[in-house]
Amino acid sequence: MAVLLGAGAGAYAFGATPSSPPPVKKTLHVESAPIERGTLTGTTKSTGTLAYAGARDIASGVGGVITSLPAPGTQIALGQPLFAVDNVPVFLFHGDLPAWRAFEEGMPNGPDVVQLERSLAALGYFSREPDDEFTARTAEAIGAWQKATGQEKTGVIDLGRVVFSIGDVRVAAAKATVGSQLGPGSPVLGVTALDKKVDVDLKLADQQLATVGGKVTIDLPSGKSTDGTIASVGVPTEKESGAGKTVVIPVVVALSDPSSVGPLQQASVTVNFPSEARENVLSVPVGALQALDGNRFGVEIVDPRSGKTARVPVTTGLFAGGRVEITGPGIEEGQKVVVPGS
Repeated sequence: MAVLLGAGAGAYAFGATPSSPPPVKKTLHVESAPIERGTLTGTTKSTGTLAYAGARDIASGVGGVITSLPAPGTQIALGQPLFAVDNVPVFLFHGDLPAWRAFEEGMPNGPDVVQLERSLAALGYFSREPDDEFTARTAEAIGAWQKATGQEKTGVIDLGRVVFSIGDVRVAAAKATVGSQLGPGSPVLGVTALDKKVDVDLKLADQQLATVGGKVTIDLPSGKSTDGTIASVGVPTEKESGAGKTVVIPVVVALSDPSSVGPLQQASVTVNFPSEARENVLSVPVGALQALDGNRFGVEIVDPRSGKTARVPVTTGLFAGGRVEITGPGIEEGQKVVVPGS
């Protein structure tokens, strides 16, 4: 819409002389946006916490004096030492089961032997197919690993000298201090996995929105957003809140792009769960809506040839993502609508 200002009789205002220049014509600029057709998806927002996954404590399997500890933030990989007791390192191996016995020839078969051999194979010391039987080949692989890591070559691993973990770990905190005396089972390190996740407590009334594999978006403190996938959905759990006890559904969200959160270690975030969806509908920015009276809304359509505008009543539908679904006589895809203040 173009409005011409300052024309006509205003050219010679009071006090002007014939030599005064005529006033400049000004145009009022109006922003517009097209009516778009597509899918409009509503969202339900819930506050969550971004943090490292798999937080847990690692305890010592042997008693003695702590002689070495890693600094918080240290990442420890397969085959590397976690800490040292009596100046003997305790190493990280991969596996689901905790160690519960020493590894030595003559021991009964078991799944812990499979874990041990898989770790030794990944480190390049065991060349056979890992199985649950401890053989002379297993002892040889242990000896080669011990020699390479500066240990006494015995072919035996005493209980407590390796710790099994599902994967590599990150040190979150020290639970003991160098020089402290501890017994078997005493916590030494607080660790996490290397990846981050989002924990969110969903309202009981919104539990239908959380399904494993479902896609969500996450609003970060920086103002940017990233995508995530629902990794697990817990059972209804009672939790304390400012208003008393409430029942929530614990949901864990895995990040689609872990690098998108940058160096954030822990932060409050907003998780957007898709709810209602409308397909193949016409929509405009919410700012394009104009109140015609107390009960009706309309939009201002821009004529592409003359630039003139006309208000047209519309019926609103779903509001989502800053847009609103509209229908009405003469409303078509591609038409331009006035968006004041855009």
